[in-house]
Amino acid sequence: MATLRVEVVTPERALWSGTATALMARSSEGEFTILPEHTSTVGDVVPEVLRVATEEGELRFAVHGGYFQVGPDHTDGVTLATVLAGVAEPTTEIDVERAQTAKEAAEATLSALSSNPDDHAGAALASAALARAELRLRAAAR
Repeated sequence: MATLRVEVVTPERALWSGTATALMARSSEGEFTILPEHTSTVGDVVPEVLRVATEEGELRFAVHGGYFQVGPDHTDGVTLATVLAGVAEPTTEIDVERAQTAKEAAEATLSALSSNPDDHAGAALASAALARAELRLRAAAR
């Protein structure tokens, strides 16, 4: 029987590794699902909730962008799907209060920057912080 092994890693730590029945995420081309015996491929992962279906249930991770690779694990019948994210966290570890505070701070910064339309860098940083906070809040609410 074919097997899917999934690894979700960041530069700081391995978030999860194990046997799964499916990996579901979103790339710049749309949503995708990886199953056992999936063809080899590489692509990007955009900020969204990544889901890993296992025999025990579904695991979810807030992924703030990265890449994925799928290929044979050189073990008979095993497909390896690796997600390398710059920033990611299990949804069970999200501090909702901290995310809400970060969202409010980013919104306040954007509001203050609206009077200075020339600060493109500041607006970009505040917009990115707002997007990260909103993803964390969405992920924690599911």
